[in-house]
Amino acid sequence: MGKFPIADAFISKIVICKKCKSRNKSSVERCRKCGYKFLRPKRKDIRVKK
Repeated sequence: MGKFPIADAFISKIVICKKCKSRNKSSVERCRKCGYKFLRPKRKDIRVKK
């Protein structure tokens, strides 16, 4: 992952709402903004610009 292990640990605890793209804690069942039920984990890999 990245250079900073503390930041990597924090990023791994984030889930993203598929509807409104807001960040949520990993323990939640629904989005905090819109209440949408389907959440995805945040990407762990580093993408390089082409």
